Amino acid sequence: MPYFICPNCRRRSVDLDGREGFSDQAVQCRSCGFGFLFQLLDDYYPAPETGFVVCDREGRVLAIGRGVFELTGYRDGDLIGREVTDALGLSDSGPIEIVREWGVRKLGQKLAIRTSVGREKDVTVDFFPAYDEDGGLLVAVTPRTP
Repeated sequence: MPYFICPNCRRRSVDLDGREGFSDQAVQCRSCGFGFLFQLLDDYYPAPETGFVVCDREGRVLAIGRGVFELTGYRDGDLIGREVTDALGLSDSGPIEIVREWGVRKLGQKLAIRTSVGREKDVTVDFFPAYDEDGGLLVAVTPRTP
């Protein structure tokens, strides 16, 4: 059974075919109206302060969910269209390459990001491959406390 998560409000849902009713339209969030949901292989419970970044198959940022600005200081326009490793200043791109090549999740990666003011911040990052024909990647970034 496919699980979906809204990158904006983090609400989880289950949908049998990933389509809205009889149409061929992709499912959008019924809670906040965000333009699309991201399909996960298994259910996922993000921390309250987790921010989501949705990327295309090349790793370019397509959409930003709530929590990313609070964590990084970057607004949507600062990140959209940029490669996610460069945009967030991720300390290691290795997990992204594994997720893209093998189509597997990489959870609990202890990394650092660079905020908009240039400070390095310790985070835990979960990477999810897209399970649809478009490919892509979901990046869930959660702050770490010392």
